[in-house]
Amino acid sequence: MAVTMVPPERMLPDVLPTERLNRRAMPTRSLRDELRRIPVVRNAFTVVMAIGQTFVVVAAAVIIDTWWAWIGAFVLMGRGHCLLNILAHEAAHRLLFPNRRLNDGVGRWLLAYPSLQAFNAYRRAHFAHHRDEMGPDEPDLALYRGYPIPVDSWHRKLRRDLFGDSARKNLQSLGRAIVRRNPEALQILAVQLVLLGVSIAVGEPLAYVVWLGSWCTLWKFSNRLRAIAEHGGMERSPDRRRTTHVIRQSRLARFTMVPYNT
Repeated sequence: MAVTMVPPERMLPDVLPTERLNRRAMPTRSLRDELRRIPVVRNAFTVVMAIGQTFVVVAAAVIIDTWWAWIGAFVLMGRGHCLLNILAHEAAHRLLFPNRRLNDGVGRWLLAYPSLQAFNAYRRAHFAHHRDEMGPDEPDLALYRGYPIPVDSWHRKLRRDLFGDSARKNLQSLGRAIVRRNPEALQILAVQLVLLGVSIAVGEPLAYVVWLGSWCTLWKFSNRLRAIAEHGGMERSPDRRRTTHVIRQSRLARFTMVPYNT
C-alpha cells in the first residue's frame, strides 16, 4: 500500500455543508464576516511588540557584546523573522487594520521589507495558493510536494536551508530585480540599507550581519518546516481537510516558529 499523509476516508465524515461551512469547508458569509472583524488596538499592540522584541534582542547583544550574546541574538532573530513574516501574511490578507493604506503601509515597510519579503508579489502568490491549494498553479508547491520523501532527500533540503543555499537563490532573484529597477525590489533594498546604516551608526555592523544571517539560515529552515507541517503530503481537493493538516503545536514550536494562532 502506498504511503500517504492524507487522512483516510473514514476520518473524513461527510458533514458538509453546515450553517458555518460550505461544501469546501470554507466559511459561510456570516462566519467570514465574523472572522474579518479586526481588533485594531490588539493588532497595533501585536505589531509594536513584534518589532520591539526584535529591537530588544539586538540592543541586548550590542550592550552585552560577547560571543554568546551574539549567538543568542542570531538564534532569536530566527524567531524575529517569523514574527514579522506572519504579521505580514495577515496584512497581505488585509486583516491587520481596516484602513487599507495603514494596513498595507505597515505590512510593507515595518514587517515585510525588513525581512526581505516582497509584499505585493507575496500577496499575489498567496492568493493564488488559496484559490487552488496543491493545484498546478500553486506557487508554493515545491515546498511541500511529494511527501513523505526519503530521509536523505529530507536532510539535503534542510542542509540547503541551514547553510544558506536556499537564501542565496532568493537573494540572486532579488538582485536581478534590483538591476531591472523593479520598484518593490528597490524598496526592499532601501529598507535593508537603512538597517545596515543604523547598525553602522551605532558602531555595531555585526547587528545587521546577524539579522541577515539569521534570515538566510534559521528563517529558511523554519519556513520550510511550517509549510510542510501545513500542507506536506496532502493533495488537491475541494475538501480542505485533504489539502491542509490540523496541527497541535508544542510550547517550543509556539515560541520559535508559530508564535501566533494564524
